[in-house]
Amino acid sequence: MKFNNQTAIVTGGTRGIGKGIVQAFLKEGATVIATYAGNDEAAAKFKNECLLYGDKLIIKKCDVRDEVAIVHFFSEVELTHPQIDILVNNSGIRKDQLTATMTLADWNDVISTNLTGTFLMSKHAVLQFMKNRYGRIVNMSSIGGSLGLAGQANYAASKAGQIAISKSLSKEVAKRGITVNNVCPGFIDTELLADLPIDQRKEYMKDVPMKRFGTVEEVAAAVLFLASKEASYITGASLEISGGL
Repeated sequence: MKFNNQTAIVTGGTRGIGKGIVQAFLKEGATVIATYAGNDEAAAKFKNECLLYGDKLIIKKCDVRDEVAIVHFFSEVELTHPQIDILVNNSGIRKDQLTATMTLADWNDVISTNLTGTFLMSKHAVLQFMKNRYGRIVNMSSIGGSLGLAGQANYAASKAGQIAISKSLSKEVAKRGITVNNVCPGFIDTELLADLPIDQRKEYMKDVPMKRFGTVEEVAAAVLFLASKEASYITGASLEISGGL
């Protein structure tokens, strides 16, 4: 139970990779506060799936694009959990379109959720971490930030931006015992891939040297390592979970 007596916040923590990360932390003894943007049904379903963990799992609705909502979120959390140890910035969306036909709204939606959300959550988590001179931030970036897949200019920019933020923030807080790292998944078998046409899934799989998509559990294992006390000398780093892409 590596994370006994530790509290983790996982944004976008009720579905997909976020859900797997939350479950991995719970299995290792952590108390987890999982946020979600608006899918009440999925959040309630996930809560029911985790009843055996009792009050170790707390689920809260929070829009990571809204600083007022985030300030309120941290104020509420502090009342019951005065020490937060870990933040996983997992909230993310995709709105793919060729750059020439991408709307400004789709650009802004992806950037504000994936990148501005990471900035705002990290900003307010660091204020909590500094009080205890300890903290772990893990950003769920993507190999898309370096590969730049066609039709994903907004997504690629947001994911590359997460890595850039981590580089700067990690230097600012290193002396306070706070680390900031990125996990960069490749093609992971979640609902995001399930939305793709079958032919496109096959083409993506051909590109992976391991000839398979990754699992949520494989990504969660990397997150838990970077969030652990054992990873104390790793900061500003990016770990690819991509099957060799």
